[in-house]
Amino acid sequence: MPQNKVILGSEEWFSFPDLGIPTIKARVDSGAKTSALHAINIAPFIKDGNNWVKFDINPIQNDLKTIIHCEAPLVDKRIVKSSSGYREQRYVIQTTLDIGTTSWIIEMTLTNRDSMGFRMLLGREAMSGRVLVDPEQLFLLGHETSDKLSEIYQNAVIPSSGLRVGLLASNPELYSNKRIMEAGEMRGHEMHFLNIKECYMKLDATKPEIHYRGGKILNQFDAVIPRIRPSITFYGCALTRQFEALKVFCLNSSTAITQSRDKLFSLQLLLNHGIEIPTTGFANSPLDTDDLIKMVGGPPLIVKLLEGTQGKGVVLAETKKAAESVINAFKSLNANILVQEFIKEANGKDLRLFVIDGKVVAAIQREALPGEFRANIHLGGTASVIKPTSEEKKIAIRAAKAMDLKVAGVDIIRSSKGPLLLEVNSSPGLEGIEGATNKDIAGEMIKAIEKQFKQK
Repeated sequence: MPQNKVILGSEEWFSFPDLGIPTIKARVDSGAKTSALHAINIAPFIKDGNNWVKFDINPIQNDLKTIIHCEAPLVDKRIVKSSSGYREQRYVIQTTLDIGTTSWIIEMTLTNRDSMGFRMLLGREAMSGRVLVDPEQLFLLGHETSDKLSEIYQNAVIPSSGLRVGLLASNPELYSNKRIMEAGEMRGHEMHFLNIKECYMKLDATKPEIHYRGGKILNQFDAVIPRIRPSITFYGCALTRQFEALKVFCLNSSTAITQSRDKLFSLQLLLNHGIEIPTTGFANSPLDTDDLIKMVGGPPLIVKLLEGTQGKGVVLAETKKAAESVINAFKSLNANILVQEFIKEANGKDLRLFVIDGKVVAAIQREALPGEFRANIHLGGTASVIKPTSEEKKIAIRAAKAMDLKVAGVDIIRSSKGPLLLEVNSSPGLEGIEGATNKDIAGEMIKAIEKQFKQK
């Protein structure tokens, strides 16, 4: 056996001095070609004329409060197939790996490994010619205890800013809500989940109050993040107004949320700000059905219930007879509807641009599954990263500003007339866009709150 090779077990603790990572537990896997490191908030940049990438890492499994900010030379972008068969494009960095008393330069891909058992995977490319693996052994180079880890990383924890933040929502188990709670805690804030249905209020000119679960008074909150289901918009916005009366900063205001939920009003507001939408008609009387269909260019066309949410209450009418039947059926039920032109060239695709505090922080393209109906609006399917045009970015930013929303999911469709705005969502979901882009959108929302208090 060569004496100059390091013998490793199947699990070991390594360090990366150039990244500022003093120790991290890794899976040693000779079956994997490429090494991988857990990373979030990944962003490429130029340093001294060279390509670099910066990213954050939670080096300890199941510990989101310990975070290290890293940067490293960027050597490549590579398509990597995971053990589950999923293919994704990853940034590849080059950095120094310390193993015991020896070290050498290795390449690693950056990816979110929150769902994996280890923050790092050491692949055979990094081990070639230098390492022998005894798969029956663990921690041949030493094991770090929990107390030792706490001591090592005590300076890596982001200091608390002292903000007390409430998340006003309905379901604490929802991905978006869990991520926002985690992101706030990771940045040192005191986070509280406030179930909308368990809040009630006291209207008083001199001493307004919000109570929770049997009488607890909700006071001394610095900020509230309203994430209100469409079905409880009225009550959720009433609570948000009450927090505003208590001088609590609300990431999206009650007025902005209310007007975003009124489809007709929001479209009129956007048009008044010069933002193009698909040609849309609105009428009250069934006697106007024929002209309403002509108004939007004839069939095929889309019929949307004003009270519909998340793609529900949306019908594609492919012929004039079908359009008349659908429109008159809705009107016989006294339902308010919009009639909208169908953008055939979009081919079942739309864009979701996520705007936070006046900036587009992420964008994806969404495409329907084969055979799935999509009426100019996302109903499911697949999501992929896309680079929006400067015009699409400007539209998204202007739309969020027109609606007075600090956080907005702006849906855009590409047409032969150029980009058209479909809808502005005041409580956009995070799962699809975080999963596709590998960006910490929840963290950006928390940063927007921090910025507000820094300005104060």
